[in-house]
Amino acid sequence: MPEGDFAALLQFGGFPEPLAARDRKFSNRWRRLRQQLLFKEEVRELTRVTELGQMEVLAVLVAQRVGSLTSLSSLAGELNVSLETVKRWLKILESLYYVFPVRPWWKNVARSLRKEPKYYLWDWSLVPSPPARLENLVASALLKTVHYWTDAGLGDYGLHFVRDKEKREVDFLVSKDGAPWFLVEVKSSGTGRLEPNLVRFHERLGTTHAFQAVLDLASLSADCFSRSRPTLVPLSTLLAQLV
Repeated sequence: MPEGDFAALLQFGGFPEPLAARDRKFSNRWRRLRQQLLFKEEVRELTRVTELGQMEVLAVLVAQRVGSLTSLSSLAGELNVSLETVKRWLKILESLYYVFPVRPWWKNVARSLRKEPKYYLWDWSLVPSPPARLENLVASALLKTVHYWTDAGLGDYGLHFVRDKEKREVDFLVSKDGAPWFLVEVKSSGTGRLEPNLVRFHERLGTTHAFQAVLDLASLSADCFSRSRPTLVPLSTLLAQLV
């Protein structure tokens, strides 16, 4: 993908209309209309939720927390609603393709987290933090890929993240047939050095591949999946080789 196209994808999101227009004013109007249709019509018509304003605030809070562990009790406290209400609202947002969860991988990880998920947006252009927006784009690309590979009959694939109670973490782990397959750590820029946690979890989990995918590295023609050791790769090259 040309550099300008990738920058537009990161800025305007993956929905066809704003991406094709590549215009900030049009994109703002399109997103505002989508939000209105979602919360003022679809949620009201398809669910019994009456606290539409609070649910819309929940969507904003989730966007602000993209890339971080989601504390449902913290969200419940900020919204002044019950924990069960937050869980129900998030399920509704999942069903309407507004958010999707990525859950921790805990097998073979000592003192791993097992419950707290991370939530990402289908429209990553709504994520205010640039590093979190980049991570969200990669999450969306990996989710699309694992769904495609599974639907194509190539195996049973899943998307996770890895984190232990010492807060050592790798952004994403793709599993294949119930076993860890490859890790992805997302970086906006690179220092030329691998993140220690990427190497640590690659060795601990026995993954076949471990990628530190860096946005500002120039694209290469090499096959990322021919490398079995942890390696720095251009983010655009890795994404182009997924599906």
